[in-house]
Amino acid sequence: MPDLFGINHLTLSTTDLDRLVKYYTELLGATLAFERAATGSDPRIAVVDVGGDDHLMIVEAAAAPTTDLDPLGNAGWGLRVGTYAQLCEVRDRILGAGRPVGPIATLPTQWTMTARDPDGRPVDVRAHRPGTAPPVANP
Repeated sequence: MPDLFGINHLTLSTTDLDRLVKYYTELLGATLAFERAATGSDPRIAVVDVGGDDHLMIVEAAAAPTTDLDPLGNAGWGLRVGTYAQLCEVRDRILGAGRPVGPIATLPTQWTMTARDPDGRPVDVRAHRPGTAPPVANP
């Protein structure tokens, strides 16, 4: 059986593709990888590179996405930056743009904050704390 390398992409829907791409590229630092126009059978999409080999596929849809938190009261998914200083920079950019973002919280192995994208969807942004390792599950 082949080894998994991680998540290839996460798909987000939106009623305004341009607005959502701008949020993830200009405020969070993702890079637009490519965009495809709508066709007779497929909606308009954009793929943004969020680092490494990880991508967000953004699909323009008629219906608004859900904006609920997960059962643990968190975003349910998140993006990662390299350092606490970078996390602070991202938070400052989001606040400077007048967008909602929570305070930075300290977890056992990382710092985290939850922002809301232009559709109101929550997204966690995290940085791992130096000298800590994620907990290892017991088999």
